[in-house]
Amino acid sequence: MSDSEAAAEARRIIETEFRTQQPVRQFETSFRDDSPLPRYGDTPPVKQDDRRIVPAWAAGIAVASIGVGAGVTGIGCGAWLVLQGLASVTLAGVLMATLPFAGIAMVATAIGGAISKARSAVTKTVYEGPVTQHTEIHNNSSTRGMFFARTRNDIHR
Repeated sequence: MSDSEAAAEARRIIETEFRTQQPVRQFETSFRDDSPLPRYGDTPPVKQDDRRIVPAWAAGIAVASIGVGAGVTGIGCGAWLVLQGLASVTLAGVLMATLPFAGIAMVATAIGGAISKARSAVTKTVYEGPVTQHTEIHNNSSTRGMFFARTRNDIHR
């Protein structure tokens, strides 16, 4: 690009970026009625078009805030009911307080039993060869004590 072309481009950029006149708007943002006012009495109504456009993000936030508000209200009502049940010291109040813990304990016990059954090994030991067992019982039985008696038998294998 030559110096004259660069200067022309720089001039064009400066004129478009730093111009003093307002850009032309694509749509009207306000309505001004320039008709003359009557000397006395009410002014006749003028039709004004209502073209409000709500952005999608604003509608989404509005719907989400309604949902969050309803959810928090439901949680608050549930907590109020539970606390009302706990406030009265009756059998129902005690059951209301202990029922979740009993349920959790029951589920934990069931899970522990299932894990224990899964981990227990099933083994079958096969012995090969003759097995002999010699058991000799000697009559060396002795009992001692009055109130807390103790009997001792000697068994030799």
